[in-house]
Amino acid sequence: MSKLTEMKEEAVRRAYARWAPVYDMTFGLVAEFGRSRTVDFINRRRGRVLEVGVGTGMSLPRYRPEIEVTGIDLSPEMLAKARARVARRGLDNVAAIEEMDASDMAFEDNSFDVVVAMYVMTVVPDPERVMRELARVCRPGGEVLVVNHFSQDHGIRGAVEKGMARFAEALGWRPEFPLDTVLVCEDLELKEEQPLKPFGLFTMLRFVKTEPGAARPLAPKSGTSTVGQPGGVRVGDVPA
Repeated sequence: MSKLTEMKEEAVRRAYARWAPVYDMTFGLVAEFGRSRTVDFINRRRGRVLEVGVGTGMSLPRYRPEIEVTGIDLSPEMLAKARARVARRGLDNVAAIEEMDASDMAFEDNSFDVVVAMYVMTVVPDPERVMRELARVCRPGGEVLVVNHFSQDHGIRGAVEKGMARFAEALGWRPEFPLDTVLVCEDLELKEEQPLKPFGLFTMLRFVKTEPGAARPLAPKSGTSTVGQPGGVRVGDVPA
């Protein structure tokens, strides 16, 4: 965390109160491909899903009706839109939409089969603590999916991200955010790293929570991908 731009919870709340009225037509559109690809992946699974950072609930209508979904977020303005969407669309499979801090969730250990955090980790004040909470509430053998922007430390893009870092609190997210920031949980094994449109700006990481006592293989080095490599897995190849 010492290398990351500090983000205070109240600053995040203020930023997303400003974003809430226009989110769906701005960043929501930019993130649409990653959101739909991730939910399509989850729809191959069964059981209980926790969506951390559910925002205005743009992803909720995409889940199969057989999948029980719980959504949490820190922004009451965003959640009001999510609840309205659930009511308007008659989404009976959405079990709850709750205002909750992702770094201190009220759920019991091992509560969910899939835990997904889309476009969240650059926003939260303490990403490591949130990753450990995602792991805690996921059952052993279940999956944690993280979709996020991860910064580069070189080239034009890297220079732009470093320059934007000073405006992180005003933006409501950190432009400078290395992949290693989320590789912190001993019980989460990174199985897949997949670039997403547009322009590979976002990445989907798929972790599997290891069984208690299981040895955890070393995670791939930052910037590498298991997709298409021996032993790697493509989204379309994963069995339901």
